[in-house]
Amino acid sequence: MEQTEVVKPETLDELIKILHKIFESDRINVEEVQNIMESYDSNPQEWKKYAKFDQYRYTRNLVDEGNGKFNLMILCWGEGHGSSIHDHTNSHCFMKLLQGQLKETLFEWPRRESQGEMAQKSQRILQENKVAYINDSIGLHRVENVSHIEGAVSLHLYSPPFQTCQTFDQRTGHKNTVTMTFWSRFGERNPNENAAPQENN
Repeated sequence: MEQTEVVKPETLDELIKILHKIFESDRINVEEVQNIMESYDSNPQEWKKYAKFDQYRYTRNLVDEGNGKFNLMILCWGEGHGSSIHDHTNSHCFMKLLQGQLKETLFEWPRRESQGEMAQKSQRILQENKVAYINDSIGLHRVENVSHIEGAVSLHLYSPPFQTCQTFDQRTGHKNTVTMTFWSRFGERNPNENAAPQENN
């Protein structure tokens, strides 16, 4: 079988164009998407217009709606900010570090609520320009910026896009459904959505 050569995107716009082409197909090659996202070298000049930080929590900033096939967004994590443990609503989730480092903790699905502490599978530190992948068959995860001195910025692709996900209490496995909101869309602040609880990854 022939290996298709990875076209290296030189800019964020080029990466978005290539992703649009890849997602024209209904079959997703996870490795291909990971490789193409990893081959883009993060350039703050290209993504800083989407990188909106908030003092109190991490933010989700929509970059591209992927013709309805995927959502591409930039998440900004202030010092010490993190997500709760959450699922991915039967979607593929790709996460590329654009700046800083993030800690990912993977958990088993709780077998039933109130079974006690959720079982932790693994932990890793995600480094700049590396791409992580998760879906619901792999498990649940929490993502945190554990640094107390620098923010982190990550690029996320979800396919298909989703508006709600489930969050989990680590001590009990109890779950809640939450609606996800965007702090900004296409670089513009989105004030009317920010009162709602937000979750992600």
